[in-house]
Amino acid sequence: MSTTATVVTVIAALMAGFSGYSVLTGARWVLDSLAQLQVPRTWWTRLGLAKSAGAVGLLVGLFVPIIGLLAAIGLILYFTGAVITVIRAHAYPHVAFPLLYMAPVVAALALGFPA
Repeated sequence: MSTTATVVTVIAALMAGFSGYSVLTGARWVLDSLAQLQVPRTWWTRLGLAKSAGAVGLLVGLFVPIIGLLAAIGLILYFTGAVITVIRAHAYPHVAFPLLYMAPVVAALALGFPA
């Protein structure tokens, strides 16, 4: 794995980890958004854990590539679901946020795992 791929993977993991941490610690700006998007409260902890697990998986993937590959795919699916949720809620100005978190994961996948 190149230095660029490593740096991008760490950035992706930090961003996903921050996002998961924000949900799990109850950051008001995140919880308000989830409530506005009508995401059921019972899902919030699981969503935060999924993002956090994806972040850890990306970091583990630096040493065990298959774990990183699976974590990247999982995070891409997660953030794709987030985009769909935002669109279904007609909260179009918020579409950029899940895309912002997904972009470094896609880049890490593209740089770190050849086809």
